[in-house]
Amino acid sequence: MEPCPGISAFPENDDLMSWIATVTGPEGTVYANRNYKLSMKFPSNYPFAPPICRFETPIFHPNVDDKGGICLDILKDKWSAVYNVRTILLSIQSLLEEPNNASPLNGEAARAWDNRQEFARIVAERTPGILM
Repeated sequence: MEPCPGISAFPENDDLMSWIATVTGPEGTVYANRNYKLSMKFPSNYPFAPPICRFETPIFHPNVDDKGGICLDILKDKWSAVYNVRTILLSIQSLLEEPNNASPLNGEAARAWDNRQEFARIVAERTPGILM
């Protein structure tokens, strides 16, 4: 994967079907200056099917459930074989900045999102990520 600020990914234990990734929270968001670890599991029919991506670092976000599952259209019904690891991670990073509250996996986070000060407090308290 070519270098891109704020994201990285590498095969886990030389297994090309299982990767570990990191996403840095975008500047100007409650996730800024925090790194989040993700796992990416590629199916045997990749790139014709999306990888299963999940946050391994706990995160409080409207589109991430309590087990780290991610609700992102390009990982579901909008998947295309042209997407690569870089595209996926940049989309996840963008989701941190602009959640889709119309399709939340975490209802509590979706409700809290409108009060950014309260949302920031909860993020800092529950899911600080790995501070840089």
